[in-house]
Amino acid sequence: MKKLISTIVKTLTFFIGWAILISFTPDLQTDNPALLRLWWEFTPLAAVVLFSICFVFLIEKKKIKVPVTVNLPKNILVGAVIGVFWLGSVAAMLLLTKTMHIQGVYHVDYLWIWILASLFNTIMQELLVRGYLYQLWKRRYNTTTATILTTILFTAMHGGAFEAGIIPVLNVISMSVLVTMLLEYTGTIAAPILAHFIWNTIGAIILGGVSLVSDYPKLLNSTYQGVEWIAGGVYKMEGSIIVFVVNMILLTYLFLLSRKRSALAFD
Repeated sequence: MKKLISTIVKTLTFFIGWAILISFTPDLQTDNPALLRLWWEFTPLAAVVLFSICFVFLIEKKKIKVPVTVNLPKNILVGAVIGVFWLGSVAAMLLLTKTMHIQGVYHVDYLWIWILASLFNTIMQELLVRGYLYQLWKRRYNTTTATILTTILFTAMHGGAFEAGIIPVLNVISMSVLVTMLLEYTGTIAAPILAHFIWNTIGAIILGGVSLVSDYPKLLNSTYQGVEWIAGGVYKMEGSIIVFVVNMILLTYLFLLSRKRSALAFD
């Protein structure tokens, strides 16, 4: 019981402390919406990095680590391949079924700043959910417990999915488990960050089929038509059953790879 209480207190202190700190974020005096969004993505990231350093080095005395540099070049490639296949297969199926239609191209000022802001947002989410907190619960208990609790947190952070219906909720949950399995398979948080970044950035800023904060622009004018559970309705890709199917395929693939690696380790 003492271990459980201690773990819960650390979890709440980390998350609530981070939330309180970012609530004091000052406004950036600029008329440039891209720079303003970059600022609003940078400050939560800086806060979660600060809290992670404090908890790992000062509270845990390095007994818990957030893995970053494990086989970095190889695992960055793994994250990129998973991310491209993940989003690419969904987009391909939507295009082939004539559910997704690209109507034209918009002009987006400061596109690289919007992309950098999306990167900051992705790193923040992954560090907050699958950084210190995940490693804390994994070390204190096990991988399954850590996955369940961080998936609950990740789903709560995407609470808008509950208003959209069961399919978006299943997509968020399966996405969280998929990215966690990618973390476990590669041993570094860099791979989940890259896969998540590709999904968010290309899916939202380029294709306009994934939801980010409403002020993010989209490069392509894409529409989604047809049966709602395939087309996603107003939620586009994130409301499509195709995303859930692809998530489960990738989950199964990573699970089989992990099992094969474990079997070879015992040979």
